[in-house]
Amino acid sequence: MEAVSKAWSHVRGNLRRSAGQRLFDQWLKPVVLIQGSTDEAVRLGLPSAFMTQWVKNHYSERLLLEFRAVLPDVTSVTIETMADEPKQVLTAEPAIAPVAAPGERPAFDPRFSFERFVVDSTNRVAFNAAKAVAQPGMPQFSPLYLHSGTGQGKTHLMHALGHAFLDANPEATAIYVTAERFMFEFVQALRNKDTHAFKTRLRSVDLLMIDDLQFIGGKDATQEEFFHTVNEFMSSGKRLVIAADRAPQALEGFEPRLAGRLGSGLVADIKPAELELRRAIVARKLEDMPAVDMPDEVIDLLAARITSNVRELEGALNRLLAYANLSNETITIDFAVTTLGEVLRSAQRRITIDEIQRAVSSHFEVKQIDLISERRAVAIARPRQIAMYLAKRLTTRSLPEIGRKFGNRDHSTVIHAVRRIEELRGKDVEIDGAVRALMRSLEG
Repeated sequence: MEAVSKAWSHVRGNLRRSAGQRLFDQWLKPVVLIQGSTDEAVRLGLPSAFMTQWVKNHYSERLLLEFRAVLPDVTSVTIETMADEPKQVLTAEPAIAPVAAPGERPAFDPRFSFERFVVDSTNRVAFNAAKAVAQPGMPQFSPLYLHSGTGQGKTHLMHALGHAFLDANPEATAIYVTAERFMFEFVQALRNKDTHAFKTRLRSVDLLMIDDLQFIGGKDATQEEFFHTVNEFMSSGKRLVIAADRAPQALEGFEPRLAGRLGSGLVADIKPAELELRRAIVARKLEDMPAVDMPDEVIDLLAARITSNVRELEGALNRLLAYANLSNETITIDFAVTTLGEVLRSAQRRITIDEIQRAVSSHFEVKQIDLISERRAVAIARPRQIAMYLAKRLTTRSLPEIGRKFGNRDHSTVIHAVRRIEELRGKDVEIDGAVRALMRSLEG
């Protein structure tokens, strides 16, 4: 049990760094290690079925990978609801931090500012809309409704908006709250027969931001109160910002009149980050770490292979930096692949060497069989080298395996090809452009 406890401390540290303080405090901090966990079967507990289901949906696979990185014998990580078993848990912590009261500055995450948000075509409308809402004077639109998949930047924009609004309006008041917290406090007010204080508290502020709205789907009483809160903010011309994982009309278990209200302001979506944006995000994070020397090929590896969402990308980066620091290792492409092996394999769409060979032969208009032939003409050799380079970058195949797929070549030939393309990418615009185009195509 001692080994599992040490592993859990390490895993919690990784989760805190990768998830960010708000998400960690809200969902992951309440997770505890249940007595009886072993090196093979880890049991984690949460205080409510609602929180248990959320962590299962969003973090079950990640928790298994994190434990396996420390304890290779772990075969399962179960997430359970703890019903009246206070003696069977270790290191229990409070589940939800209180919401800031009016007149206080909410605990906006200092890492999340407009300056640190990397902008491109996938998120520009949402970014500009958030900046506009933060400006002094009468808001251009309210509510602002942001939606995207998990980990694409909604929460970052909300915290950045809060920072900017209060900086520009020092006397203003604001509340940032998750939908789950909104529901929890409303139910408590009903039980205490003090709904008036609850309503007054929320509706008296100048800026109200509610995150993860999808979690009150099907909660009729909570939705009714939320509907009246939306109406109050709209009629008074105050700022209301909502974030959810889907558009208003696609919310499940929501009354049509509420979905209509939410869609009457500005609805801005954030699309999944494309390769160039993912690379820019990693580079931006590294700007804050001038002492870190990370080769471009490692940045490209992270950006190309961690495609699910930005949060997972940042988590992989944090893990790589932590392992390099703890092991006193230099960050190289081989170190990155070794350290992030499970993460890369789980995040990656299975790209095969055959797919790479077909894509390269089509791009350069050569026959696929030429890529595995002995022909050494530059018109064949260069595409072959690019195909080997992509096989190393986009698959988990070993160097000998890659060599065998290219006409039973030695692994040293693959190493030479990878290094040659890396060198050419730094000085040949056409080669670099071809590689980038092929990576985008293969990632789909």
